[in-house]
Amino acid sequence: MNAVLDFLFSVSGVVVSLLVGALWLWRRPQSIAARRFLWTAALFYTLASVYVVPQTIGRLLTLGYHRFTPTDVPSGTTALVVLGAGDEVVGGWDESVTVPNVPGAARVLETWRVFRLLNPAWVISSGGGVDPTGPSEPSAVTMRDALVRLGVPPSRIKLESTSRNTHDEAVLVTAVLRPLEVDHLILVTSDVHMRRSIAAFRAQGTNPIPAMAPDPRATMPRYQQWMPHRHGLSYTSELVHEIAGIVYYRARGWWR
Repeated sequence: MNAVLDFLFSVSGVVVSLLVGALWLWRRPQSIAARRFLWTAALFYTLASVYVVPQTIGRLLTLGYHRFTPTDVPSGTTALVVLGAGDEVVGGWDESVTVPNVPGAARVLETWRVFRLLNPAWVISSGGGVDPTGPSEPSAVTMRDALVRLGVPPSRIKLESTSRNTHDEAVLVTAVLRPLEVDHLILVTSDVHMRRSIAAFRAQGTNPIPAMAPDPRATMPRYQQWMPHRHGLSYTSELVHEIAGIVYYRARGWWR
């Protein structure tokens, strides 16, 4: 399902859809269905790529959440958990390096901000590789490295690097937390991903405190937010993924 959504809301999806419509119309110039398909595809991708459209819908998923402040956490021992969002492999002539993708980098920045505010006992970096046989490192590792560069002591960071999805992260992170005997868990993830993440952790018996990372694409110039743009398309992909994920998690009983 993820691969289908990733393709649908990508430049490749746009090009293939319009190419199919053009070939259909070329073979059947009088076809009303072909014309409707082209118009529908053009309108669909226009709306999907204008950033303010998914941004407006995405606000429904963030209702009730706010920018984290120290007053959100009662006194006690605290652990800070950041969930992975995926990585990008940058290749050179002879070597390659794995770095967090844009949503992942935003989560790292929010983790660093909360760390400076609270000085928690532990930071848990969570997330495995999408493809275990691929060249990229697990998200947990790339985020850990980024946090260390920002100033988080390596001795305070624990890794969970085998999960493949949010449900796995909730199960495995809960196991990591158990022997640490912390009083409070602060959960860092993207704004639209927070609702599903909180529900997944509650299903494992924890009650995390949300610290949502803002969408970094919101800093685009205002005029670009109202124009078709690849960032709008990528945000729509994330939003559709979350809506589908919420439905799936409820059906599987992974939601509380």
